[in-house]
Amino acid sequence: MDPSQDVHDFLATRRARLSPAQAGLPAYDNKRRVAGLRREEVATLAGVSVDYYARLERGNLRGVSESVLESLARALQLDDAERAHLFDLAHSANTGTRARPDKPARPARDPVRQNVRGILAGMTGTPAYVRNTRMDILAANDLCAILYNGVLQPQDLPVNVARFVFLDDRSRTFFGEWEAMADQVVSNLRTEAGRTPKDRALSDLIGELSTRSEEFSTRWARHNVRLHHTATKALHNSLVGEIALTGDAMHLHGDDLVLIAYSAAPDSPDQEKLAFLASWAARHHPRTPTHHPQSDLGDEPRQTLAGPDATGK
Repeated sequence: MDPSQDVHDFLATRRARLSPAQAGLPAYDNKRRVAGLRREEVATLAGVSVDYYARLERGNLRGVSESVLESLARALQLDDAERAHLFDLAHSANTGTRARPDKPARPARDPVRQNVRGILAGMTGTPAYVRNTRMDILAANDLCAILYNGVLQPQDLPVNVARFVFLDDRSRTFFGEWEAMADQVVSNLRTEAGRTPKDRALSDLIGELSTRSEEFSTRWARHNVRLHHTATKALHNSLVGEIALTGDAMHLHGDDLVLIAYSAAPDSPDQEKLAFLASWAARHHPRTPTHHPQSDLGDEPRQTLAGPDATGK
């Protein structure tokens, strides 16, 4: 990933999507050569000189003050996720982008604390899993394994959601709205890339997906970001068929992990299907490992959701 190029592309794409009318500016002619705002128009809206804004859009955010970033966010009408991404890009520019030295080898350890695994196991009526910011699923409870029947096997964790979505054809039938899911995955990874540009494993993942999936690379070039709090997904389960569930994200900030818990709308057919799956899980009581040691998070996850064997690539 090229931080300067990321800054340029992010600002240029945000500028291109705004028309003068949307920005509250008069349009004096109908022969505009750009789809959105001109650089000088963004500069005027942000209260900076044209030369200064041009420098920012070339990718140089070094030394930029918070007040200028706030003015730029208002001028480009950034939402909360885009504003946070802009500040992440600026933070990266001002702290340097030198790669971290390789860490010394450490003994294998469990990336998910034992009490977090206990919380997952206790959520018997709620499908839930824990993932890291690279979208590696590290732990899942029994009901989540039943919900992801045929796709997610607890004994094979960790597995990567992005690889499954873009490199495994099964994802297109498993997710009822694959396009929306693909957009969400790329937006999440783009957000994380701005937050942790020195994460080598994340860079490797993005590079792999960019070279192996045109669907991914097309979306990556859009520079869209989002904050993942809640989303409704339609999934295909082999036991109950189509089921629509809302996934809520709870951030475990001390661990830099995210717990995703699924729920169904009250008194809906989906709730009945979820209750059936919970009953099935209780009757068959598959054993969820309470301890699953893995190597450091930088290690390559095992290829269960997607990989060379799954895709033939």
